[in-house]
Amino acid sequence: MPQSAMSLAHWGAFTADVAAGDITSVTPPSGDADPSPLLGNLPGSIRHRSRIAGPAVRRGWLRDGPGPSTERGADEYVAVSWDELTELLADELRRVVDTYGNEAIYGGSYGWASAGRFHHAQSQVHRFLKMLGGYTSSRHSYSLGATGVIMPRVVGTHDDLFKRSTDWNVIAEHTDLMVSFGGVALKNTGTNHGGTTTHPARDALRRMRSRGGQIVSLSPLRDDVDGECRWLAPVPGTDVAVMLALAYVLATEGLADLDFLDIYCTGYPRFERYLLGRDDGVAKTPQWASRLSGLPVAELTALARQMAACRTLITVSWSLQRVRHGEQAPWMGLTLAAMLGQIGLPGGGFGHGYGSMNEPGLPPLRCGLPALPQGANPVQTFIPVAAVTEMLLRPGQPFDYNGRQLRYPDIKCVYWAGGNPFHHHQNIPRLRRALARVDTIVVHDPYWTAMAKHADIVVPSTTAYEREDYSGSRNDPLLVAMPALTPPYADSRDDYTTFADLAGRLGFGGQFTEGRTARQWLVHMYEKWSAGLDFDVPSFDEFWTAGQLRLPTDSDLTLLADFRADPTAHRLATPSGRIEIFSHTIDGFGYPDCAGHPRWYEPTEWLGGERARAYPLHLLANQPATRLHSQLDGGATSQSSKVQGREPIRIHPDDALARGLGDGDVVRVFNDRGACLAGVVIDDRLRPAVVQLSTGAWFDPADPSDPDAMCVHGNPNVLTDDVGTSTLAHGCTGAHVLVQIEKYTDTLPPLRAHEPPVIRTR
Repeated sequence: MPQSAMSLAHWGAFTADVAAGDITSVTPPSGDADPSPLLGNLPGSIRHRSRIAGPAVRRGWLRDGPGPSTERGADEYVAVSWDELTELLADELRRVVDTYGNEAIYGGSYGWASAGRFHHAQSQVHRFLKMLGGYTSSRHSYSLGATGVIMPRVVGTHDDLFKRSTDWNVIAEHTDLMVSFGGVALKNTGTNHGGTTTHPARDALRRMRSRGGQIVSLSPLRDDVDGECRWLAPVPGTDVAVMLALAYVLATEGLADLDFLDIYCTGYPRFERYLLGRDDGVAKTPQWASRLSGLPVAELTALARQMAACRTLITVSWSLQRVRHGEQAPWMGLTLAAMLGQIGLPGGGFGHGYGSMNEPGLPPLRCGLPALPQGANPVQTFIPVAAVTEMLLRPGQPFDYNGRQLRYPDIKCVYWAGGNPFHHHQNIPRLRRALARVDTIVVHDPYWTAMAKHADIVVPSTTAYEREDYSGSRNDPLLVAMPALTPPYADSRDDYTTFADLAGRLGFGGQFTEGRTARQWLVHMYEKWSAGLDFDVPSFDEFWTAGQLRLPTDSDLTLLADFRADPTAHRLATPSGRIEIFSHTIDGFGYPDCAGHPRWYEPTEWLGGERARAYPLHLLANQPATRLHSQLDGGATSQSSKVQGREPIRIHPDDALARGLGDGDVVRVFNDRGACLAGVVIDDRLRPAVVQLSTGAWFDPADPSDPDAMCVHGNPNVLTDDVGTSTLAHGCTGAHVLVQIEKYTDTLPPLRAHEPPVIRTR
C-alpha cells in the first residue's frame, strides 16, 4: 500500500500520509488557493472508534423475525458472519418482494457517501434494487427540494442555475453590486458533490471589491459574508417581503426595465397588480416590508435605486428555500432580477446558491464523467425526499405534489446505503416513530451513525480511502484517481462486493457484476466514457499512473446569456419559452400555499407570529463550518468547535445576558417538539433574538428507548417541524425553528454519539 498518495474528498483534493492503517496527515495541492479546513477531519477517520467492525444484526430482529419494533435505537446487536448476513438479507428481500411487491422497499440512501464514481453508495444500491425488480424512490434533495420543483416551472431548468451559472471571473470583473439574500457563506464553498480541486470564491470576491464592487448581505448572520460588506439583518423568514419592497420601488419610480419584461418574461402585469396591492388591497411598499423585516424604509428605498443604477447581481442562497413556502424566495429573486433587466448581461442578473456549495460560479465541463450504469426502475412509485416520515406513517394515503395526486406506499423494508437521515430529516422524534413501524431496516455504513443504530441489519462498508476509485465534478476540471490508501478496516467490505454476493444469492449475480471485478469496472467505465469524447485522453493505465486528468471546461459564462441574445433560438423549457413571472400552470393547480406568481406568505416559524410568545428565539439550523453535514463529526476539526463536547450554539450578548448565560455554558434548547443540549458561544454577529445551531451533530438521545428523549449532543432536528415547503414541492423546511433557551444546571449526561452499541457474540 502507498504510504503517501493523492486522493479526493467532497471538500477537496489532498495528499495523505498513511501509517498503521490510518491517515495521519493530509496536505492540499499547492494550486488550491483556498483549501477547505474540513480536510482536518480525515486524519484518524479510518480507525475511529465509531467504525463498524463487522456484520451485525439487531438482537430483537434476529430473535423475533421481521416486524415493527420500538426497540430500534436501543437494542443490542449480535455479530454474525458475512455468509449469515448475506443469507438473512437475501431471504428478507425475497420475502418482502414475494409477499408485498417491490413497491414495499424504500431505497432511501440519500446522502453524500463517497466522492467516487464507481463506489458511490447510492449508485450501487439503486443499481442492485432495480435488478431486484425495483423500489420506491425519492426525488430532489433536502438541500434543494423547493428549488428543484419551482425553477423548472419558472425558468425551465434547475441544474443549469448551478452548472451553467455566471462565472466567478465574470462577477469579479463586471459586477458592481452583489445583493445577496442569505449572504455568500464561504464556509460552504469548500464542498462539491463529486469532489473539488479548486476554491475560487474568496479570491473572486476580493477582486470584485478591489475594483470598487460592493456586497450587500441580507442575512441575520453577519458572517454569511466574509470580509467587507453592507450588512442588513432582516427578521428571519422575511426575505420575500424585502424583495417585494425593492420591486415596489422599481415599479413605482419607473426603474423597472419594461422592455425586458415584455420580451423575455411572461405574466409581469399580473404580478404587478399584486405588488401594487390592486388585488389584495395591500401595497408591498418599503413601509409594509419594514414592519415585517425590521429594516429601515430609507435603507430599502435607497438599495432599490442603487440596484437600478449599476450592474447588479441578485443572489439567493439555498437556505432561503429550506423553509415553509420556500418556493417563493428563488422565484421572487429571479423576478426582481428580471425587473432590473440585467439577466444575461455580464456581472448582472440572477444567481442561486453562491455560498451554498462549490459549484455556482465554476466553469462546467464540456463533457460528462464516467458513470456506473443504473438501468431503469421498474417501480414508478416515488415520494419527495423530505416526505419519508409521512410515507412511513401514512401508508395508502393520497397527497398532492407538483400538479399530480400521488399515494404513499406501504413500506415494509427501508434500505439505506451511505446516508444519515438523522442529520437531514426534520423532527427526529416523529422520524423514530415512523422507523418503528416497518418490518426491516437495512443500513450500509462505515460508521455507527444514528441511522445505523436504528437498523436491523448492519452492513459494514469501507470508506473511500480503503478502495480504488476515481472521481470528479461537473464543475471541476480534474478527474482524480483515488488509489486505496489502506486495507479495509476490520471486517468491512466495499458495497459492490456485498451487492454482488447478494445478487448471486438472489439469482442475478451475473447481471449485476457483468463478470467484472471492481477494478475491471473502473477500466470499463473509463474506456466506455473516453470512447465517446471528441478529444483525446490517455489510456486508463496512463491516467492511473498520472493520478489526474484535466478536462475542458466552458469558462466565463453568464447565466442565460444565450437566451438574452436570441430568445427564439434559445427559448426556455417553459410553456411560454420565457421566464414565467406568472405561471398559468401553477395557478391552475389551485394550491392554497403556492399561487401563480411569487408572493408573501406569513411563516409559521417566525418572530412576528403568535408562536414567538412561547418560543421567543429564532434558531437558524444552517450548515456547519467544521464538517460536511454530519460526515466525520468525530474528526479533529469538528470536535475542536464543540463546547463541553456539545455542538456550539451562538447567541447575541443581549439574549445571553437576559438568560444569565456566559461563554462555555451548556444550555437546554427546547420547544414543544423536543429538546437538545448545546454549548454557548456569545457573538454579536447575529441579529438579536436569533440563535444559530448548525446541523450535523450526531443524534445522541439521553434515553435511547424514548422517542422523545433529549439529544445531549446538539442535533437541532429534534426541534424542527416535519412539514413540507408547500403542496407544490414538499421540500425540507428544517432551516428555521422557534425555540427557548435556558441554562442547564443538572449533571451533564454522558456523550455516546460516537460510541458503538453493545455487540454480542452468540
